[in-house]
Amino acid sequence: MTPDEYLFRILQREAVDTGVFSPFRTVYGELYPIIQRWAGDRLLSVHPSGSFVKGTANKSGTDIDLFISLSEHTTETLKEIYQKLFNYMKENGYTPTRQNVSVNVRAPGYSVDLIPAKRQGSFGDDHSLYRRRADTWTKTNVIAHISVVRGSARIDESRIIKLWRDQKRLDFPSFYLELTVINALPRLFPESLSGNVWRAFQYFRDRFTAARVVDPANTNNVISDDLTVADKRKIEAAAEQALAANSWSQIVT
Repeated sequence: MTPDEYLFRILQREAVDTGVFSPFRTVYGELYPIIQRWAGDRLLSVHPSGSFVKGTANKSGTDIDLFISLSEHTTETLKEIYQKLFNYMKENGYTPTRQNVSVNVRAPGYSVDLIPAKRQGSFGDDHSLYRRRADTWTKTNVIAHISVVRGSARIDESRIIKLWRDQKRLDFPSFYLELTVINALPRLFPESLSGNVWRAFQYFRDRFTAARVVDPANTNNVISDDLTVADKRKIEAAAEQALAANSWSQIVT
Protein backbone atom coordinates (compact mmCIF):
# COMPACT_ATOMS: atom_id res chain seq x y z
CA MET A 1 0.00 0.00 0.00
CA THR A 2 1.36 3.42 -0.93
CA PRO A 3 1.43 6.29 1.59
CA ASP A 4 -1.40 8.02 -0.27
CA GLU A 5 -3.51 4.86 -0.28
CA TYR A 6 -2.96 4.49 3.45
CA LEU A 7 -3.99 8.08 4.22
CA PHE A 8 -7.01 8.07 1.91
CA ARG A 9 -8.20 4.86 3.53
CA ILE A 10 -8.08 6.62 6.90
CA LEU A 11 -10.00 9.58 5.52
CA GLN A 12 -12.67 7.24 4.17
CA ARG A 13 -12.98 5.52 7.55
CA GLU A 14 -13.27 8.91 9.27
CA ALA A 15 -15.85 10.40 6.90
CA VAL A 16 -18.58 12.31 8.75
CA ASP A 17 -22.23 11.81 7.86
CA THR A 18 -23.72 15.07 6.57
CA GLY A 19 -27.11 13.61 5.64
CA VAL A 20 -30.40 13.41 7.51
CA PHE A 21 -28.84 11.26 10.26
CA SER A 22 -25.79 13.46 10.76
CA PRO A 23 -24.69 14.28 14.31
CA PHE A 24 -25.28 17.97 13.66
CA ARG A 25 -28.98 17.45 13.01
CA THR A 26 -29.38 15.41 16.19
CA VAL A 27 -27.53 17.95 18.30
CA TYR A 28 -29.28 20.91 16.70
CA GLY A 29 -32.67 19.36 17.32
CA GLU A 30 -31.95 18.99 21.02
CA LEU A 31 -30.22 22.30 21.69
CA TYR A 32 -32.00 24.80 19.48
CA PRO A 33 -35.21 24.99 21.60
CA ILE A 34 -33.11 25.58 24.73
CA ILE A 35 -31.04 28.30 23.06
CA GLN A 36 -34.22 29.88 21.70
CA ARG A 37 -35.78 30.05 25.18
CA TRP A 38 -32.57 31.54 26.59
CA ALA A 39 -32.14 34.20 23.91
CA GLY A 40 -35.79 35.07 23.30
CA ASP A 41 -36.35 37.81 20.77
CA ARG A 42 -32.62 38.64 20.75
CA LEU A 43 -31.88 35.49 18.73
CA LEU A 44 -31.06 36.01 15.07
CA SER A 45 -29.81 32.54 14.16
CA VAL A 46 -28.05 29.38 15.33
CA HIS A 47 -25.83 27.70 12.77
CA PRO A 48 -22.77 25.41 12.57
CA SER A 49 -19.46 27.24 12.41
CA GLY A 50 -16.71 24.72 12.99
CA SER A 51 -15.13 21.67 11.37
CA PHE A 52 -18.45 20.09 10.45
CA VAL A 53 -19.48 22.89 8.10
CA LYS A 54 -15.91 23.53 6.87
CA GLY A 55 -15.54 19.90 5.80
CA THR A 56 -12.53 19.26 8.07
CA ALA A 57 -14.29 17.10 10.68
CA ASN A 58 -13.41 13.48 11.45
CA LYS A 59 -15.84 10.92 12.84
CA SER A 60 -13.61 9.92 15.75
CA GLY A 61 -13.10 13.52 16.86
CA THR A 62 -16.28 15.29 15.86
CA ASP A 63 -16.70 18.52 17.77
CA ILE A 64 -19.76 20.47 16.80
CA ASP A 65 -19.69 24.26 17.02
CA LEU A 66 -22.98 26.14 17.16
CA PHE A 67 -22.65 29.86 16.54
CA ILE A 68 -25.38 31.81 18.33
CA SER A 69 -25.99 35.14 16.62
CA LEU A 70 -27.67 37.70 18.87
CA SER A 71 -29.15 41.01 17.84
CA GLU A 72 -27.05 44.15 17.96
CA HIS A 73 -29.77 45.51 20.25
CA THR A 74 -28.86 43.02 23.00
CA THR A 75 -28.19 45.15 26.10
CA GLU A 76 -26.00 42.79 28.13
CA THR A 77 -22.24 42.98 27.83
CA LEU A 78 -20.48 40.14 26.01
CA LYS A 79 -19.14 38.84 29.32
CA GLU A 80 -22.65 38.85 30.80
CA ILE A 81 -24.01 37.04 27.73
CA TYR A 82 -21.33 34.37 28.06
CA GLN A 83 -21.95 33.85 31.77
CA LYS A 84 -25.74 33.81 31.41
CA LEU A 85 -25.53 31.15 28.71
CA PHE A 86 -23.29 29.06 30.97
CA ASN A 87 -25.74 29.38 33.86
CA TYR A 88 -28.75 28.62 31.69
CA MET A 89 -27.26 25.41 30.30
CA LYS A 90 -26.47 24.32 33.85
CA GLU A 91 -30.03 25.08 34.96
CA ASN A 92 -31.30 22.90 32.11
CA GLY A 93 -29.47 19.79 33.22
CA TYR A 94 -26.18 20.04 31.34
CA THR A 95 -22.68 20.13 32.79
CA PRO A 96 -21.17 23.08 30.91
CA THR A 97 -17.48 23.92 30.89
CA ARG A 98 -15.97 27.26 30.04
CA GLN A 99 -13.76 27.41 26.95
CA ASN A 100 -12.07 30.52 25.61
CA VAL A 101 -14.94 31.82 23.46
CA SER A 102 -17.50 29.07 23.94
CA VAL A 103 -19.52 27.14 26.48
CA ASN A 104 -19.01 23.41 26.00
CA VAL A 105 -21.73 20.82 26.67
CA ARG A 106 -22.35 17.17 25.84
CA ALA A 107 -25.47 16.67 23.73
CA PRO A 108 -26.40 13.92 22.95
CA GLY A 109 -23.08 12.14 23.35
CA TYR A 110 -21.20 14.75 21.31
CA SER A 111 -18.93 17.55 22.43
CA VAL A 112 -20.67 20.79 21.46
CA ASP A 113 -19.23 24.31 21.69
CA LEU A 114 -21.88 27.01 22.00
CA ILE A 115 -20.45 30.32 20.81
CA PRO A 116 -22.58 33.34 21.75
CA ALA A 117 -21.89 36.52 19.79
CA LYS A 118 -23.51 39.88 19.18
CA ARG A 119 -23.91 41.15 15.63
CA GLN A 120 -22.15 44.41 14.81
CA GLY A 121 -24.69 46.64 13.13
CA SER A 122 -27.88 45.80 11.30
CA PHE A 123 -26.27 44.19 8.25
CA GLY A 124 -23.40 41.87 7.45
CA ASP A 125 -21.82 38.94 9.27
CA ASP A 126 -19.35 40.71 11.61
CA HIS A 127 -19.91 39.79 15.25
CA SER A 128 -18.37 40.58 18.63
CA LEU A 129 -17.66 37.75 21.04
CA TYR A 130 -16.15 37.38 24.49
CA ARG A 131 -12.64 36.00 24.98
CA ARG A 132 -12.58 34.57 28.47
CA ARG A 133 -8.83 33.96 28.81
CA ALA A 134 -7.98 37.58 28.05
CA ASP A 135 -11.19 38.92 29.63
CA THR A 136 -11.82 41.05 26.56
CA TRP A 137 -13.75 40.92 23.30
CA THR A 138 -12.89 40.51 19.67
CA LYS A 139 -14.52 40.91 16.28
CA THR A 140 -14.99 37.84 14.14
CA ASN A 141 -16.82 36.63 11.04
CA VAL A 142 -17.48 32.90 10.95
CA ILE A 143 -18.81 33.05 7.39
CA ALA A 144 -15.42 34.40 6.29
CA HIS A 145 -13.67 31.63 8.28
CA ILE A 146 -15.72 28.96 6.55
CA SER A 147 -15.01 30.48 3.14
CA VAL A 148 -11.24 30.62 3.73
CA VAL A 149 -10.99 27.00 4.84
CA ARG A 150 -13.39 25.51 2.29
CA GLY A 151 -11.69 27.42 -0.51
CA SER A 152 -8.17 26.44 0.49
CA ALA A 153 -7.98 23.05 -1.28
CA ARG A 154 -6.37 21.72 1.92
CA ILE A 155 -9.35 19.89 3.46
CA ASP A 156 -7.78 16.41 3.32
CA GLU A 157 -4.47 17.61 4.74
CA SER A 158 -6.25 19.37 7.61
CA ARG A 159 -8.24 16.24 8.42
CA ILE A 160 -5.10 14.09 8.60
CA ILE A 161 -3.32 16.65 10.79
CA LYS A 162 -6.37 16.83 13.07
CA LEU A 163 -6.32 13.06 13.51
CA TRP A 164 -2.62 13.24 14.32
CA ARG A 165 -3.33 16.05 16.82
CA ASP A 166 -6.06 14.06 18.53
CA GLN A 167 -4.10 10.82 18.66
CA LYS A 168 -1.05 12.63 20.09
CA ARG A 169 -3.30 14.56 22.54
CA LEU A 170 -1.98 17.95 21.46
CA ASP A 171 -3.61 21.24 22.43
CA PHE A 172 -4.06 22.79 18.99
CA PRO A 173 -7.31 24.73 18.33
CA SER A 174 -8.93 23.65 15.07
CA PHE A 175 -9.08 27.00 13.28
CA TYR A 176 -5.47 27.75 14.25
CA LEU A 177 -4.53 24.33 12.86
CA GLU A 178 -6.45 24.87 9.63
CA LEU A 179 -4.86 28.26 9.00
CA THR A 180 -1.41 26.87 9.76
CA VAL A 181 -1.89 24.03 7.27
CA ILE A 182 -2.97 26.59 4.65
CA ASN A 183 0.10 28.72 5.40
CA ALA A 184 2.36 25.68 5.23
CA LEU A 185 0.96 24.54 1.88
CA PRO A 186 0.53 27.38 -0.60
CA ARG A 187 -1.22 26.49 -3.83
CA LEU A 188 2.10 26.70 -5.69
CA PHE A 189 3.02 23.31 -4.22
CA PRO A 190 0.34 20.84 -5.32
CA GLU A 191 1.78 17.47 -4.34
CA SER A 192 0.39 14.13 -3.25
CA LEU A 193 -1.59 13.99 0.01
CA SER A 194 1.28 12.28 1.82
CA GLY A 195 3.77 14.77 0.36
CA ASN A 196 1.67 17.70 1.53
CA VAL A 197 1.21 16.32 5.03
CA TRP A 198 4.95 15.69 5.21
CA ARG A 199 5.59 19.30 4.16
CA ALA A 200 3.18 20.45 6.89
CA PHE A 201 5.13 18.50 9.50
CA GLN A 202 8.32 20.18 8.30
CA TYR A 203 6.63 23.56 8.72
CA PHE A 204 5.51 22.63 12.25
CA ARG A 205 9.05 21.62 13.11
CA ASP A 206 10.86 24.57 11.57
CA ARG A 207 8.57 27.60 11.47
CA PHE A 208 5.40 27.05 13.50
CA THR A 209 6.51 28.31 16.91
CA ALA A 210 7.60 31.72 15.61
CA ALA A 211 4.81 32.14 13.02
CA ARG A 212 2.22 34.85 13.59
CA VAL A 213 -1.28 33.77 12.53
CA VAL A 214 -4.08 36.31 12.38
CA ASP A 215 -7.83 36.01 11.93
CA PRO A 216 -8.54 36.59 8.21
CA ALA A 217 -11.70 38.44 9.25
CA ASN A 218 -9.91 40.66 11.80
CA THR A 219 -6.16 41.23 11.65
CA ASN A 220 -6.20 42.60 15.20
CA ASN A 221 -7.15 39.13 16.44
CA VAL A 222 -3.87 37.20 16.65
CA ILE A 223 -4.94 33.57 16.72
CA SER A 224 -1.42 32.32 17.38
CA ASP A 225 -1.63 34.02 20.79
CA ASP A 226 -4.16 31.36 21.83
CA LEU A 227 -1.28 28.99 22.63
CA THR A 228 1.69 29.55 24.89
CA VAL A 229 5.23 29.04 23.64
CA ALA A 230 5.34 25.84 25.69
CA ASP A 231 2.20 24.57 23.93
CA LYS A 232 3.74 25.37 20.54
CA ARG A 233 6.97 23.61 21.47
CA LYS A 234 4.98 20.42 22.16
CA ILE A 235 3.52 20.57 18.65
CA GLU A 236 6.97 21.25 17.21
CA ALA A 237 8.42 18.26 19.09
CA ALA A 238 5.57 15.98 17.99
CA ALA A 239 6.14 17.01 14.36
CA GLU A 240 9.84 16.27 14.68
CA GLN A 241 8.96 12.83 16.03
CA ALA A 242 6.59 12.26 13.09
CA LEU A 243 9.34 13.14 10.61
CA ALA A 244 11.61 10.57 12.26
CA ALA A 245 9.03 7.76 11.94
CA ASN A 246 9.75 4.69 9.82
CA SER A 247 6.21 4.35 8.49
CA TRP A 248 2.96 6.33 8.27
CA SER A 249 1.33 3.88 10.68
CA GLN A 250 3.66 5.26 13.36
CA ILE A 251 2.37 8.79 12.67
CA VAL A 252 -1.38 8.42 12.33
CA THR A 253 -3.71 5.42 12.51
